[in-house]
Amino acid sequence: MTRWGEAGGRLLSWFGVDSDWERVPGDRARTFRTDAIVAAVLMVFGLLGIELLRSLDQLGTTPGPPWLPHALVVAGTVPLAWRRRYPVTVMAGLSLHFLVVGLTVPAVVVSVPMQVVYFFAIFTGVAWARDRRVMVLVVGAVVVVMFAWLTWQFAVGAGLESVLTDNGKPLPRQGLFTPLTAYVVYTLLVNAFYFGGAIVWGQATWWAAHQRHRLTEQAETITTQADELQRRAVVDERLRIARELHDVVAHHVSVIGIQAAAARTVLRRDVDTAETSLRSIEQSSRDAVTQMRGLLGTLRSTDGEDAGGRRSEPTLADVPALVEEAATAGLRTRCEVVEDGPGAVRAVPASMGLSLYRTVQEALSNVRRHSTAGSATVFVRVDRRGEPEFAHGYAEVEVIDDGRPRAGTSGSGLGLLGVRERLATHGGMSEIGPRVTGGYRVRVRMPLPESAS
Repeated sequence: MTRWGEAGGRLLSWFGVDSDWERVPGDRARTFRTDAIVAAVLMVFGLLGIELLRSLDQLGTTPGPPWLPHALVVAGTVPLAWRRRYPVTVMAGLSLHFLVVGLTVPAVVVSVPMQVVYFFAIFTGVAWARDRRVMVLVVGAVVVVMFAWLTWQFAVGAGLESVLTDNGKPLPRQGLFTPLTAYVVYTLLVNAFYFGGAIVWGQATWWAAHQRHRLTEQAETITTQADELQRRAVVDERLRIARELHDVVAHHVSVIGIQAAAARTVLRRDVDTAETSLRSIEQSSRDAVTQMRGLLGTLRSTDGEDAGGRRSEPTLADVPALVEEAATAGLRTRCEVVEDGPGAVRAVPASMGLSLYRTVQEALSNVRRHSTAGSATVFVRVDRRGEPEFAHGYAEVEVIDDGRPRAGTSGSGLGLLGVRERLATHGGMSEIGPRVTGGYRVRVRMPLPESAS
């Protein structure tokens, strides 16, 4: 592409010909009323200007009836009432008005009010044109025609003789330029600033409106994305609560079922053991109701905060108590805690500790419901020494039992799905499945964050 081609491309881009955005008035009725008022004000000043010129004997001899200059002023100002509805049409029409009236009644077009009208028409055409390519063509045609008309006036017009003479004598040269050169250059500069100012100001206004439109769109997009993120956060929280409810109900109902079976078995021959089982059922049911109320209270809260009265959620340090509770339900259990320093287990972040706690809870519930195992061992490990896969250490739980799957007790799979979802949230790794030596293993390891190392 040549240098001129690049310059032309940049000029067209500046005019916005490659933009799909259209500047459209918001309230058409209000816009029309405003433009009609502007047109009426300019009409009044234009008619007043004609009378002032007539009074100063500057109107000259005009062809036609005396009211013709007034009619030309009216014809040149009324179209401004539609300047923002049909910007390019009004600009082209008033430019044609300027050309025709300038050739026939030049005193009308050179009056200050009408100069303002023509400037306003060009400015509006550039600032409000919807089709930018058509606008560029019309503006180019207007500029070419106007300067061609000026050139023709310089070439054949009689105005130069009257301007450049003093009582029939040519004006003497008093400055750097001859009077003829100075007059031509001055006239061209005035018109260049006149038309150029209207075009540049109009295009600057268009770009400012375009920028405001883009900022408004960006603000709306940000608001929409924020609302979507808020809705997604609510959905995620509800899913988390659903998993919590599943784990709570599954754990306590399995305990209640086992204890009820034990109580029924020994009810007639060992009242004390039956009483112990019933107390365990009572305690498990109360714990289940309390935890479910807390979770449902959170679900009902409209401000996204936990409802008042909800118990604090369990952490990794509560796993031994969970294992001990499972032992009272008839399953022989053992818990071993391995930490690389005092307080390492309690230092595990609450969200991660809750996920590991629920993993152990789900694994023990599955052992009681779906396995023939008579015992289970739970390991809790926290190692804050970095390694290639876990730069800041890890927290791990492992549940091992010695049984086989019980026939006809397959679950829904939601429990293990919840384990894997929690694991994905924290970016850990798992090992879930039967062992080669017998039994079943659930092992979950999660990376510790830097602050916990």
